[in-house]
Amino acid sequence: MPSLFRRKSADVATPETEEEVTDAAARPKGYTPSKRELGQATPKRQSTARKVNAEAPANRREAMKQMRERQRQERSEATEGMRAGDERYLLARDRGAERKLVRDIIDSRRTVGTWFFGGALIVLIGSTVRVGVIQLASNLLWALLAIAVIVDSVLIARKIKRLVKERFPKTGQRIGSLQLYGVMRGLTFRRMRVPKPQVELGDKV
Repeated sequence: MPSLFRRKSADVATPETEEEVTDAAARPKGYTPSKRELGQATPKRQSTARKVNAEAPANRREAMKQMRERQRQERSEATEGMRAGDERYLLARDRGAERKLVRDIIDSRRTVGTWFFGGALIVLIGSTVRVGVIQLASNLLWALLAIAVIVDSVLIARKIKRLVKERFPKTGQRIGSLQLYGVMRGLTFRRMRVPKPQVELGDKV
């Protein structure tokens, strides 16, 4: 019967199928078909061109205004980063792990230097009063402040030297420079220190 020998339409190779078989035979063994050959649409690549700023300056005055505003924001960001101790914004004198250690040493303790300028103001006022007892007291206070600052600075310098050598034995920075850095920070009021203190008073460094 003819129907028994009729081939199903699915078994008959279409020209496209024969062509695909021929192409597959000609391809190398490690060939990877493309998305187009697999019938998948290639997504369009997004344009990398910078979008036009909707607020583009209309004239030179507007451009200068935008530039000043941008510079103001950059300065504000740099100032805040410096106060926070961000290495990207620190001055050269404040950079480095050794300097951070010195700052933590100073900020974790009370220093006589923070009272020095307040005491100096009292001494200055007292010295202008033409009363012998007050002038004598002012001179004694000045001498005591000076001695206390010297003693405290020596203790600070010794602690800085000891801790820096313990934690950074191969440091390339001069110990004397680090000691001076710490002493000068110790003479500054805590709230006025930049970078601002990262440790609390009494914390172990």
